[in-house]
Amino acid sequence: MEVILFFFAIWYSSLFCQSFFHHRYGAHGAFKMSPFWEKVFFILSFITQGSSYLSPTAYAIMHRMHHAYTDTDKDPHSPSYSKNLFDMMWQTYKIYAGLFDNKIPIDQKFLKNVPRWTSFDKIAHSFPPRILFAALYLWFFITHIHGAYWLYILYPILLVMSPVHGAIINWYAHKVGYKNYEMSNTSSNLLPIDFLMLGESYHNNHHKNPSNINFGRKWHEFDPVYPFILLFSKIGIVQLPERGKSFAGGNGEW
Repeated sequence: MEVILFFFAIWYSSLFCQSFFHHRYGAHGAFKMSPFWEKVFFILSFITQGSSYLSPTAYAIMHRMHHAYTDTDKDPHSPSYSKNLFDMMWQTYKIYAGLFDNKIPIDQKFLKNVPRWTSFDKIAHSFPPRILFAALYLWFFITHIHGAYWLYILYPILLVMSPVHGAIINWYAHKVGYKNYEMSNTSSNLLPIDFLMLGESYHNNHHKNPSNINFGRKWHEFDPVYPFILLFSKIGIVQLPERGKSFAGGNGEW
């Protein structure tokens, strides 16, 4: 039981940081935060994502590219241009790594207002902390598995948790699901009640209004991150834009 609770604690905490900070804040500028709070969420992302830490800077750039080029050959992760889920994950990794290492030319429109903490990113993104987190995860499994050895199947998922979160949405929410909006792309809402992906599976809704802080639209589409954004706004952690606007600096493509 301890291992399962540990797994889902990391699942939800890392996914919250990815959805709140990397996605809604970094990529879409759905709200503002001060340099202090931005650094706080850099650190929280590192702690929760651990061995699968994603650079908020590279993530934001890549995700803006996804919205600008959805379902085209320029889309960094499209099922339409991948043989299978694992092929798409590999292609996504290569583009992400190229963006992080500055080996891929980047259109300047994707760079405005992305979160940056280069010195921290270099450390958090390096191999030593990833190996340390992997060792800590393994130690917890070994000391708490109590003979239920089948639970070791969760360990490799834990090591690549953040890419797994992204792959679920980037593949399945462009392959199956239902649509609230007819659009010129394949985005769909993967789950009618999203308790696994913290609102991220309302992907069709999101593509319709990328900078909206609430990914849910219908009565049953509860977005668990949305109340936190409202709470953070009330206590001064984030600043919300005027209705229908965003702080990302985009031109409507994200």
